[in-house]
Amino acid sequence: MQKSYPEKVSYYLEKKSLKRWNLEWAESSGIQVAIVIPAICEFENIKRVLLSLVHNDKSCLEKSLIIFVLNNSIASKPEVKDDNKKSIAFLRGMINRKSSDRIAGIIFNSGMHIGLIDAAAEGKEFDDDQGGVGLARKVGMDIALEVFDYSTSEKKLLISLDTDCVVEENYLDEIIRSFTKHNFSAATVDFEHILSEDGIDKLGIISYEIFLRHLVAGLLFAESPYAFHTIGSTVVCDHEAYIKIGGMNTKKAAEDFYFLQKLAKHFTINRISSTKVRPSARESWRVPFGTGRSMIDFSTNKKDILLYDADVYVILKDWLELLYSDLSLNSNLILKEAKKIHPELYNFLENRGFSMDWEKILENSKSVKQLDYQRKNWFDAFETLKLIHHLRNTSFPMIDINSGVEKLFKVVQHSAKYELSGNKHNLESLYMGYLAELRLLENALHK
Repeated sequence: MQKSYPEKVSYYLEKKSLKRWNLEWAESSGIQVAIVIPAICEFENIKRVLLSLVHNDKSCLEKSLIIFVLNNSIASKPEVKDDNKKSIAFLRGMINRKSSDRIAGIIFNSGMHIGLIDAAAEGKEFDDDQGGVGLARKVGMDIALEVFDYSTSEKKLLISLDTDCVVEENYLDEIIRSFTKHNFSAATVDFEHILSEDGIDKLGIISYEIFLRHLVAGLLFAESPYAFHTIGSTVVCDHEAYIKIGGMNTKKAAEDFYFLQKLAKHFTINRISSTKVRPSARESWRVPFGTGRSMIDFSTNKKDILLYDADVYVILKDWLELLYSDLSLNSNLILKEAKKIHPELYNFLENRGFSMDWEKILENSKSVKQLDYQRKNWFDAFETLKLIHHLRNTSFPMIDINSGVEKLFKVVQHSAKYELSGNKHNLESLYMGYLAELRLLENALHK
């Protein structure tokens, strides 16, 4: 294994990385891309994600390492640990080229490099209080820094993916091309959930994706610097950006949200729309919210998925215009103007201690660049969602999908080409129409 690293990489590995786990792989030179995939109780899905990756361009696969972080906690159920043991045996067979599995030949001939981090064996398990997807991603990404070939000027890319996803044939090529051609530091890849054949589950995942795209379209309309999807299986950054923000966090859930928030404070989060990740729509116990939890709530708990009232995006847009204007240079004046936008915006800022914080920020900011950073830092993605939720709780309750989508289209003046009302469409086709229009709107607002 390579022992000589650039100075910043060496410093990060010494100060920030975790030393408890090791990478098993058939060592090779020339690795420029690491695809990090956490896995817990995912034996069949590991094969599926590999079979989707294997169709990518061979020249891309030859410089990529797919790192599976097999993990469970000490208290994980026996069936979870047994499934992980099967996965570890399968991956070791692939790495050592001794597997008799039916897909082995396809993998061996593809040029693909596979790596395994065993965080499931006794003595290597995650602690019950810290174990989870954030820690798994961090372990994989940190170790990826050790295998990159730093002798070339090519970007070293850290790609976050999940086992319940499939990718398109141009996935690696488009990511590498986008980062190289446009000098990206960070990006998210477009996504489209795999739709279930079951009518109820299908409607549930369509509704959930409508919720996600409705929110991001609203944030784009408001011109928020945090207008991007926070889905772990879509995140990509280069190694320099990763080191700059101190690496991945170890949260059990929402690790993708906080990771992207940190990236967005220093870099533009670009969007790669020329290829897609396709996450599954399964119900899942793995995290307490997100796709899996939403599917459980919809299909099992019979909870309808609701949308934010588009009026909150109008208030957010007006607030951001005020925050980034010269009026913000006076801490008293900015609060008076905020109250004119909406009384609950003013109440939110007061409750969050904005006035005192802002006076300190104005006093300590020595340049426009510093002030712009502090604006983005104080009113970050977390505060943005806090404001949206405050407005939801005090003035603008969540509304049904039909009302929410049509109101957003009206607010942003989006001319929908789909029949959005009337009785001639069933609910599924109507929602598919909404989803198609929201994708178009998202593309238009990005431009």
